[in-house]
Amino acid sequence: MVRVDAEGLLGPIDESMARLVRTAGKLTDEQVRGMSLVPPWTRGHVLTHVARAADSLCRLLEGARTGRAIPQYASMAAREAEIEAGAGRPVAVLLDDVAAGAARLDAAVRSLPEGAWRRRVRLRTGELRTPGSLLATRLRELEVHHADLAAGYTFADVPERIARWIIEDFAEAVSRRPEALPALRIEATDAEVVVELGGG
Repeated sequence: MVRVDAEGLLGPIDESMARLVRTAGKLTDEQVRGMSLVPPWTRGHVLTHVARAADSLCRLLEGARTGRAIPQYASMAAREAEIEAGAGRPVAVLLDDVAAGAARLDAAVRSLPEGAWRRRVRLRTGELRTPGSLLATRLRELEVHHADLAAGYTFADVPERIARWIIEDFAEAVSRRPEALPALRIEATDAEVVVELGGG
């Protein structure tokens, strides 16, 4: 059963995924081996990461469903090895993997029982998050990694309503960090979005 607040993110996540797939679908096998905006990762690394990140969220949701502590990744070394192993695949295989990961995550979200939405799960960083907040993070990662492909899509192309969610999710993530923050103001130049952090 999908909570109302989470259900509002499923449509934007699907839209974001569709945009990413359209962009990546225009790449050739040679281009997908080209450098992304997060060197030394290639575009293939980025797409593999998007797929494996979906699987990692499925594990966290399974932890929320069962009440067991299930790690997001077996280890950081295992995470990196999975990304490296998948990065060199043909673009069609990469896209199938991305789509399959997205479908698994969608199914995990839609089948999560009501009580599980109130549980908190531990990210690889040690941070505790609710299942609903994981969806906001997924949306942010899809848009950021879409731009990371360096294939024509930039942050200027992110729809305003999604940009608002991304900024708010980023602000919430930063505000939860234990270290003191200096005063920080995030202000969109093309929308009425202002977030102030730190300095307290």
